Order: sequence, then structure tokens, then C-alpha cells
Amino acid sequence: MTARILLVDDEPDITGTLEYNLRREGYETQVADTGQQALALARETPPDLVVLDLMLPDLSGTEVCRRLRQDDRTRGVLVLMLTARGDEIDRVVGFELGADDYVTKPFSVRELLLRIRALLRRNAPDAPRAETAREDEVVFGRVRLDPPAHRAWVDDEEVRLTALEFRLLATFIERKGRVQSRDALLNDVWSIHADVTTRTVDTHVKRLREKLGEAGHYIETIRGVGYRFRARPDEETAP
Repeated sequence: MTARILLVDDEPDITGTLEYNLRREGYETQVADTGQQALALARETPPDLVVLDLMLPDLSGTEVCRRLRQDDRTRGVLVLMLTARGDEIDRVVGFELGADDYVTKPFSVRELLLRIRALLRRNAPDAPRAETAREDEVVFGRVRLDPPAHRAWVDDEEVRLTALEFRLLATFIERKGRVQSRDALLNDVWSIHADVTTRTVDTHVKRLREKLGEAGHYIETIRGVGYRFRARPDEETAP
């Protein structure tokens, strides 16, 4: 089934280039140059993915994302945000509202196409499930990761993670046993280097724990500092 992609940007050069390249890849496309138009198109015929610029003439991209997530018709639509390199606070807000990934401007069309393809592949309902761990997979207790495919399982049941949630989990496992401050996670997972006061890390850790289910207790809260992923799956929880 052909994926349908909604491009939301008020720069015709960008939407024209992306529409041309996406159609060459076999995708169906729609274009909106305002937030209101994007919301109307998405509600009429929900796309599989929205490429959403943060700077729009009427509504901000973060507001469009918020409304998409609030509407039952568009709640599950993938959102890839386009941001300027200085829009770090907006990027944080976008992730808090449920954006699945972001690409910074100026961007490579090839990179954007690869990101889109990866998001759609991970979200496909008929995506094949690996039955046994491959050499490049990472296993920790009940959790298994396939980094090249950005896929995760708990007890062989696949867990649908956003790109950012996957990076957060992979970072935790890579640094298991070591305490990670919120600032360090913002810097390394979100690529945000500014002094941003936000609870976005807490929000995403909470969502990640919920998605991991019974394996969510591997992520421990260290009061006043940040988080720690257990060094061993069977480690006793600290009091």
C-alpha cells in the first residue's frame, strides 16, 4: 500500500523539491502552506506521515502537532518536524507534544528521505518480526534492540517506539549502571546544547517506561540527579 505524506511548509522551493523526490520514491503527496490548511487536509484524509515546518504564517508547527495529537482522527499520524538549528526550545516542545523525529534546516533531501522511510517502515502494521536475535542486536534481560532497524522487543513482543524514544532507550542500555543527568540526556539524545529548563526528559522517560511494560523498572529514578539503567536485569531496586 502506498504511503501518503503531507508536506507542510510555506516555502514553495522546499515543498516542490520534496514533492518531486517523494513521488519518485513512489509516495503519494499533499502540500499545505499554512497550519490551518494542514489540519483540514489531515482531518479529511489522515496521512501516514506529516513533514511539518515549525515556522508557518498562521500557526506554529508545535501548535499543529498538538492539535494533531489531540484529534482521534490524526492521533496516530507520524510527525517529522523541520526546524532551524536555533529552534532548540521549539524542538523540545515538539517532542513533548509527540513529534516522532526532526531534521534541521538546511537539510539533505537524501537524509530526509531516509528518515521518512525508516519511520514508515517501523510503523508498518505488517513489518516482519525477528524471531531470534541477530549478531547486531542488543539484548538486556527482557529487552532486545535492533539498532540498524530502530526496532525493540520486550519478551519477543515488538514495542512501537518513536525515533527519539528508541535513541533514549539505546542510550540508557549503552550506559547501563551509570547515572545520567537530565542535562546530559538533553545534550546526547535530543542534541540540545542550550540551558533549557524543561521536564521533557521526565515526560519521555515516563512514556518509555509505560511502553516497556514490566521491563520499565529497568530505568530507575535517581532523585535530584536524573536516571540510571540497571547494570544487570536481576539487580535489586535501590530503596
